[in-house]
Amino acid sequence: MQKRNIYLVGPMGAGKSTIGRVLAAELRLGFRDSDRVIEERTGADIPWIFDMEGEEGFRERESAVLTELSQEQNVVIATGGGIILRSQNRQVMQLSGYVCYLTASIEQLVERTARDKKRPLLQVENPRQKIIDLLALRDPLYREAADFIINTDRRSPKLVAQEISSLIAAA
Repeated sequence: MQKRNIYLVGPMGAGKSTIGRVLAAELRLGFRDSDRVIEERTGADIPWIFDMEGEEGFRERESAVLTELSQEQNVVIATGGGIILRSQNRQVMQLSGYVCYLTASIEQLVERTARDKKRPLLQVENPRQKIIDLLALRDPLYREAADFIINTDRRSPKLVAQEISSLIAAA
């Protein structure tokens, strides 16, 4: 199976959706956001799904959507921050596309997610500590799955998209 898609993985606030749209436009590819697809299918937003089905229920939906999106061709897929928790998801992405791990400093992640109430895992007393804890768990998994690691700190989405485009062209 050849790599025909580009997956953007990374923590909440790394810029996956924004950079994904710019990258897709630059490469003239389709764009999918796995979280938006889940919301469209269920007719409910992610916080509601978390409330009703818990994180495990959400992860089931996420895996199903990822498997489906991986069958498409020539698309940039922005994923949810926790998609890499399941080894089957990492494998699906690695087999069907290039996996780009978008990183950012804790400060940038906190800044970018501070006013966003649609992130159920960050609706806690200390969102900064939650980001640190999530990254401690997920960073090794992002790195394991990644073909490329790109830092997005204080960089425009266009610049990051151009870097990804260059890395993939050279691969």
